[in-house]
Amino acid sequence: MSRFLLLSASMGAGHDAACAELARRLNAAGHESVELDVLRLLPGPIGAGLRGFYHLVIRRAPFVYSGIYSAFFQPGDGPRPGSTPLAALAEGRLLDAVAHSRADAVVSLFHLAAQLTGRARARGRLAVPSAALVTDFAVHRQWLQPGNDLNLCLTGPAAQEARHALGRPSAVYGPLVPESFHPHPPGEQRWHERFAEGGRSGQSGGAGGSGGMGGTGTGTGTGTGRPMVVLSAGAWGAGTRFTRTAETLRHAGYHPIVLCGRDERLRRRLTHVKGATALGWVEDMPGLLAASAALLDNAAGQTALQALAVGIPVIGWRPIPGHGIAGVRRMAELGLSDYAANEAELVQALDRLVPDGPRRSNRIAAGRALLEPDVVAPLEAMVAER
Repeated sequence: MSRFLLLSASMGAGHDAACAELARRLNAAGHESVELDVLRLLPGPIGAGLRGFYHLVIRRAPFVYSGIYSAFFQPGDGPRPGSTPLAALAEGRLLDAVAHSRADAVVSLFHLAAQLTGRARARGRLAVPSAALVTDFAVHRQWLQPGNDLNLCLTGPAAQEARHALGRPSAVYGPLVPESFHPHPPGEQRWHERFAEGGRSGQSGGAGGSGGMGGTGTGTGTGTGRPMVVLSAGAWGAGTRFTRTAETLRHAGYHPIVLCGRDERLRRRLTHVKGATALGWVEDMPGLLAASAALLDNAAGQTALQALAVGIPVIGWRPIPGHGIAGVRRMAELGLSDYAANEAELVQALDRLVPDGPRRSNRIAAGRALLEPDVVAPLEAMVAER
């Protein structure tokens, strides 16, 4: 048995969700784990300030985040700024956390954490092995720190890219999606019944329960016969033109279900869109996704992975700047999703992928295959080799 210190970050909900699932899988394999928000390792209000700034720019000033991503994250010629100063500020508290938790290894699920552990490991300060678990489809340079012992990536091409850039071991892991996300989850039928009874326009709030059957193309819809298409805004309601997209979907014969996360202002605005359903925080995501015909995704994050696990097609649409654009396009390049650059392409992609047939089946099969690699075995091997 080994003890792992897992470093996440409360930047939205995706990193914490992946961290919780990794902890569950490690515990199921007989190991112990301790979860820690890397932002809490930064002194004073720096961590909270960093989170607040990201929250602000990703929702209100995406062009600012686009510039930050271009400067700090994308590769380029010549010297480029990095996160070394922030990592240096957190090193002492990291070492204290490792000692306090008596960890045998550290796993980073956020790029700042990967920079922190790799730097400390390279300087001989961190005595236990460290792994960077890359949660993005597109591996940006802040993930790549040569001090880390292992890089775990979502796809084979990403692992090869990391291995080539660093000359360090890399492996592929299956996305960290909870077991409840699978074809035919129990809650799907409840969502079918909810919308068949007329719960279509202006609905609000989350939805509990469990149930479902799995995305099934033209049979997936409402009492009006309109297939349900989920449009995700993430935990923070990030993105643009949700009203316009909902109207486009309605005119094309679909029933838009907009996931507004914790953004109540966005949800209230969308309740006035005829033929659309606006939801706040949803508890039964497996059932809702399984009851839907497709997901429109703008970040290539946890929601996209959940859709692949349940078995419905994903279409990249109006991605958020930086890692969102990079990830959405990389998913499409890998044949795991479609990418629609305009409304005509969006409707065409839906018309191809919503009806039952080979195109839908092949896309769903590709997504399910992504889930197969094991995440625990490479971490066990890393500890065994220390």
